[in-house]
Amino acid sequence: MQARPYAPSALPSTVARLLAFLAILVGGLCGGVIGWSVTDLQCGPEPSGGPAADERVVEDNCGVANGIGAVVGAGVGAGGVAVVAVLVLRAMAEWRRDLDVDEVPAPSPPEA
Repeated sequence: MQARPYAPSALPSTVARLLAFLAILVGGLCGGVIGWSVTDLQCGPEPSGGPAADERVVEDNCGVANGIGAVVGAGVGAGGVAVVAVLVLRAMAEWRRDLDVDEVPAPSPPEA
């Protein structure tokens, strides 16, 4: 069995891929918090008329709506960051390819 000849890879480094993955997780987390908070602000107890309404504790049953808002926000946030991360990793691979030098430069003549 013969070994294949070495071919340089355009695959980004492991550290770059790990950082991209962590950025996607952080983007999803932030999107989830934003989605939850926007839904929480929109869904709440209905104000009722009268001065006694301020003293009563009115429960809001918005747990499902808040959860849906959080999941949708997390998906949108993670998806957006994932698109940017893929573009950055591809650009890094292209820059690496452009930096590969095919020819060894000729040595400069010695200074007199």
